[in-house]
Amino acid sequence: MTYTGVAGRTYVVTGSASGIGAATAALLRERGAEVIGCDLGEADIQADLSTPAGRQALVDQVTERGPIDAVLAIAGGGRTGLLETNYFGTVATLEGLRPLLAQSEAPRAVAVSSTASLDPADERVVQACLDGDEAAAVALVEAEPSIGGPTGAYGIAKRALNRWVRGAAPTPEWAGAGIALNAVAPGVVDTPAAAWILASEDVRTAVETAAPQPFGGFPGRPQWVAELICWLAGADNRFVTGQIIFADGGAEATMLGDLHWR
Repeated sequence: MTYTGVAGRTYVVTGSASGIGAATAALLRERGAEVIGCDLGEADIQADLSTPAGRQALVDQVTERGPIDAVLAIAGGGRTGLLETNYFGTVATLEGLRPLLAQSEAPRAVAVSSTASLDPADERVVQACLDGDEAAAVALVEAEPSIGGPTGAYGIAKRALNRWVRGAAPTPEWAGAGIALNAVAPGVVDTPAAAWILASEDVRTAVETAAPQPFGGFPGRPQWVAELICWLAGADNRFVTGQIIFADGGAEATMLGDLHWR
C-alpha cells in the first residue's frame, strides 16, 4: 500500500525512544517517511527538553539537517520537571522549528496532550505558562504541589498546552503560513510513562473508574494513538487545525457528557 500523505516526507518526532513516540516513528518509517528521532538517548538527536539549553540544541541540530515537513512534539510524561518538559519543552520545540517547517509544501505540527488536561488546573500556573514565564510557573507549583489536583503539574502542563494550541493555530504564523497545528490527547496508554498507574492494582482501578475507556479497553495501545497522529501530520490533512482530539476510548465523552460545546 502506498501512503501518499506520508511517503517521502520528513518528520521530526520527539520522545521517539519509547511509548507513543516510538510507535509513531515506527509507523511513519513503515509508510515511507524519513524520521528524525529526538529523545534523551537512543535517538538521532539527543536533547533534554526540560532545559532551555536542551531545547535550543534540538532546534539547532534539526535545522542543520535541512528541510522538514512535520514536527510531532510527543516527548513528555515523567515524574519530575513536568511543566518544564510537557509545556515549555513542547512549545519551544514547535515555535523553534516553525520557521523551518514553513518552508515545506504541506507543513504540519502535532503536540501530544492528555486526558489529564481535564483535571482541575490552577489558573495562575496556566497563565504563567501562557505568558512564557517558566520561573513563575515552576515556583507556584513548588510552593504548593497539591494545586494541580489528581495529576498535579502534569495535568496543568497539558491544560496550558491545549490552550496554547488553540490560541496559536489560527494565527498568521501558523494557519496563515499553511501549517496545521493540532493536539492529540490520549487516555491511559500502555507506555513507560503510564507504568506507575498500571503497576498498582489500586491505582489502576481508581484511574479506570474515574476515567473509563469503554471503546478499546484499559489501557490503550500506543499504535492506536500513533495512527491518529500520523494522519494529522500528513499531507492529506488539508482542513483540520486548532483541535484537541481525545484518543481515549471514550473517557473524555464519559466524563464531560454532552457539555463540550458552549
